[in-house]
Amino acid sequence: MENKNLRIVFMGTPDFAVESLKALVENDFNVVGVITAPDRPAGRGQKLKQSPVKEYALTVGLPVLQPEKLKNEDFLNELRALKADLQVIVAFRMLPEVVWNMPPLGSLNLHGSLLPQYRGAAPINWAVINGDKKTGVTTFFLQHEIDTGNIIMQKEMPIEDDDTAGSVHDKMMVMGAQVVVKTVKAIQSNTAKAIPQNEFSDATTLRPAPKIFKDDCKINWYDSSESIRNKIRGLSPYPTAWTELEMVNGKKISTKIFNSEVSKDIQLTPGTIKSDNKTYIAIGTEDNAIIIKDLQLAGKKRMLTEDLLRGFDTTQINGLQQ
Repeated sequence: MENKNLRIVFMGTPDFAVESLKALVENDFNVVGVITAPDRPAGRGQKLKQSPVKEYALTVGLPVLQPEKLKNEDFLNELRALKADLQVIVAFRMLPEVVWNMPPLGSLNLHGSLLPQYRGAAPINWAVINGDKKTGVTTFFLQHEIDTGNIIMQKEMPIEDDDTAGSVHDKMMVMGAQVVVKTVKAIQSNTAKAIPQNEFSDATTLRPAPKIFKDDCKINWYDSSESIRNKIRGLSPYPTAWTELEMVNGKKISTKIFNSEVSKDIQLTPGTIKSDNKTYIAIGTEDNAIIIKDLQLAGKKRMLTEDLLRGFDTTQINGLQQ
């Protein structure tokens, strides 16, 4: 079967998904429809904003559907009318069986981890938070339980010591698109092998990747310096690790931290701050100190520490709320 004869419906919403859709289009696959999130109000003016996937789809003339509810009968009829042989899902919401079971060749999903590890909503973040040295992408066929379907392909990538969730995301986005194209070609040629996840050697000890909430992002300065640094890396640039400064006047300032490094030369008790008010801010941890490199005070813009210190007096900080 030639690429143009394989009818594909693509489902995705954020930038991460655009690269895969673009790769399918540029490899001359017949993408007959794109399903993405409805336009949402955004920004100060609350103007309706299109998803990145919709924006790209429209530039290449692809038909777009934006259902509020995936079980809506009108949407299901529109989806059936596309007569897809295969559905490709990248960074989209959970699908009901009536949707993922519709095409004869199935529905494949791209996931940002080496399944069966890090099933869940935030696999990139958790791999970096946990200090892993490698991650990867997996394509698999959807089935009832989330992220548990039979694995088609995987590809590893290293997590470098200075990587953040953001940098891993950007590298994985490109690599994932390549794996999606390779997977679709294997399905098309009937050479794809789908392997149950319980046959993988690490399936007995699973690490989850649940959705991350604001409270999960708060730094505990009684943790080790390396675990704190990994947490900052794994939450940067979003949703971002944070702490709360308690000022001598009683005011509390929520502070996001985007980048840091461990210092073994400075010894401070956990949560204690030291600064020369010119070039650095150090905070004590369980074992060493964390040097804050890049941060954002509530109501201010993100900036490097040395830029912040030109107009911020750290002697006015009473301590950090634990």
